[in-house]
Amino acid sequence: MIPSLPLTLEGAVVQRDRRRVFGPVDFTLDGRGVTVLLGPNGAGKTTFLRLMFGLDGPDEGRVDRVTLDPGAQSFVFQRPTLLRRSVLANAVYPLEILGRGGSTADELARERLSELGLGDKLNQTAASLSGGEAQKLALARAMITDPGLLFLDEATANLDGQATREIEAALSGAAARGTRVVLATHDLGQARRMADDVVFMARGQIVEHQTAAAFFKGPETADATAYLNGEIVT
Repeated sequence: MIPSLPLTLEGAVVQRDRRRVFGPVDFTLDGRGVTVLLGPNGAGKTTFLRLMFGLDGPDEGRVDRVTLDPGAQSFVFQRPTLLRRSVLANAVYPLEILGRGGSTADELARERLSELGLGDKLNQTAASLSGGEAQKLALARAMITDPGLLFLDEATANLDGQATREIEAALSGAAARGTRVVLATHDLGQARRMADDVVFMARGQIVEHQTAAAFFKGPETADATAYLNGEIVT
């Protein structure tokens, strides 16, 4: 496991068309486990993930992280982009980029794919997979480098129960191996099953950050309470 923490945001702000859409946010990600980001559409969860991963930079403030080696972090999007290759070749590709291809890489890829129920589809083209299978392949590819940090943006949205169950099991396995997982979701059941701690967001701000047990027992803010009660939070 490649050390990737702590990761700290200090006064991070993101603007769109000269309008502030995120922040200022102060936050430190450290330790182990699964952090779940909750909040209504437009709350800033995707922006937060992209800042932590480094896809975007803040317009104000800063994001501080340890120096990351290639393969130290991965990101799984809601709609995966896959290579025009076989399922096995897609999964092995990140290791090939890092110069770690070969029989050991193939063996590890087969193991990750089997964990996600894709062991019988190794030679199929990625384009032939269903939506759930494609998302499972994207996750297997993201986990193949044994990253210290794994970010997921609504990675199980619109998937059936079986695919969701297999993805959640794989994420739990990754977390047990030491990968720090940060997952944005609208699925409260998934949040209850997966989260060690919860970051609740609204209006581009972190409204509340608690352990999962404390958050679901009794959130501290009116916004979070309303959200858990199924009310509209703007």
